[in-house]
Amino acid sequence: MKKKILVIEDNPMVVRTIEFKLTKDGYDVTVAKDGREALSLIKSTQFDLILTDLMLPFISGKELIEYAKENHPNTPIIVLSTSTQEDIITNAFDMGVDDFITKPFSPQELSLRVKRTVKSFQDIT
Repeated sequence: MKKKILVIEDNPMVVRTIEFKLTKDGYDVTVAKDGREALSLIKSTQFDLILTDLMLPFISGKELIEYAKENHPNTPIIVLSTSTQEDIITNAFDMGVDDFITKPFSPQELSLRVKRTVKSFQDIT
């Protein structure tokens, strides 16, 4: 069965890149373009991985991470962000995210990190 990935990103170009690469890699990809849409999906669907930006319309990535970690603690989260500030990256890991990818990123790097993260959680559950 295909692993389900939720991509939360408001930049259409980034969404197209991620969706194309992960679909090609064999994942079932669902896209949310803002925090409200993402929260609704997280509440209604079990995902194998969440990829989220931090800066989102309506509900921030930080709020989504907190909700997901509280309600779906076994769902890994990878943050995608343009931020290279150490405090933002450290704060994301303190919230319990499993990886942090700085934009822009190569599709191949994304693919490898997603595969590694999904596999490490698959081994646990």
